[in-house]
Amino acid sequence: MDVNGVINNITVIVTQFGLKLLGAIAIWVIGRWLIGVVVRMMQRTLEKQHVDATLLRYLGNIVSVALNIALVIGILGYFGLETTTFAALLAAAGVAIGMAWSGLLSNFAAGAFLIVLRPFKAGDFVTAAGVTGTVKEVGLFVTTMITPDNVQTYVGNSRIFGDTIQNFSANPFRRVDLVAQMDHSADHNSAIVALKERLAKIPNVVPEPAPDVEILTFTLAGPVLAVRPYCHTDHYWQVYFDSNRLIREFFGEAGFAVPEQHFAVKTRA
Repeated sequence: MDVNGVINNITVIVTQFGLKLLGAIAIWVIGRWLIGVVVRMMQRTLEKQHVDATLLRYLGNIVSVALNIALVIGILGYFGLETTTFAALLAAAGVAIGMAWSGLLSNFAAGAFLIVLRPFKAGDFVTAAGVTGTVKEVGLFVTTMITPDNVQTYVGNSRIFGDTIQNFSANPFRRVDLVAQMDHSADHNSAIVALKERLAKIPNVVPEPAPDVEILTFTLAGPVLAVRPYCHTDHYWQVYFDSNRLIREFFGEAGFAVPEQHFAVKTRA
């Protein structure tokens, strides 16, 4: 056996592999740097177009993952591995993962649509998927909301996108719906005029449209007034409670009788 020849062959093989390994490391380092440059350039360009920050993260993550996969496949090809087979295996694995993570992917897709279509944004007060609260963040898979009782709630984006969305912050004002039960003997006309004047003086009630006070329906106790001031969503509960307090105090000051139901009972002779 030619020992020197074997040693030389091993030396050549190790040297070639070492050079390829160094080349692969160099390709990886340079490739990762170029990927970072590309992603940053894309994000800066989109920022100049005033694209939403969450959408920027979406696009940045997608582009970064795709380029990193391409980089790994390129390095494997550099080592002489059959990349077409690897790509086929990667595609099959992607299908399997997609089927297993269908719920997560549907949340991801729904989140992308929420960012593009923008039915609401961070800071809006909404009802979505049966949850009412202030939107804190629209994430990749879930939307974070703070409910009125200060509970942080996470809702899957697919549930939100597939359900009815009510955005209470979209318009400059909203209506506060209240009712006031009156007695049959009370003067409803004077009550309507006085309530309209006093409601307009409550803090944060908007002047236009003016508060509505009208007879809504009738009960056995007497007429029921619809009391409807208008305000911004941020002041809804303050106006709601102040209006209820105003109704109670006004009825007391006006001396209106306490509403009572009246029945006529007939007895047989």
